Amino acid sequence: MALDQSFVGRSYPPTEPYEVGREKIREFAEAVGDANPAYTDPEAAKALGHPDVIAPPTFVFAITFKAAGQVVRDPQLGLDYDRVVHGDQKFSYVRPLRAGDRLTVTSTIETIRSMAGNEILEVRGEVHDEAGEHVATAWTKLVARGADAEQDTTAGEA
Repeated sequence: MALDQSFVGRSYPPTEPYEVGREKIREFAEAVGDANPAYTDPEAAKALGHPDVIAPPTFVFAITFKAAGQVVRDPQLGLDYDRVVHGDQKFSYVRPLRAGDRLTVTSTIETIRSMAGNEILEVRGEVHDEAGEHVATAWTKLVARGADAEQDTTAGEA
């Protein structure tokens, strides 16, 4: 079933604030294998002009993807999440995320299109700090595989 094109441009309410913690940043940097000391050592971050440790660039995904759940769970949109795969991700920053930031995300559906029997949905997540300043933008592309695509992958099974 095709997604409702009238949802393009629809924005969802801002999320509750997410507090960025030093330990979460350290764990994330460790998980992605990035040993940049600005992610773990407050003095190294301060030497670079930051008030505290900063997060690796892809850290914002954890916050914006969770916020995109408002879109995914919207029953009126008609997205079958059981068929969804992550298609693409991109980020744009005004400044790095820092330990102590309290961030909210407002998700907006940017595009919906059909291609090869699949539905492609792009969600923009605008990240703001507690003062309302824009910090970053993330674009998440989700692909809802069509029923025909699923049949193609199981056709060879007996």
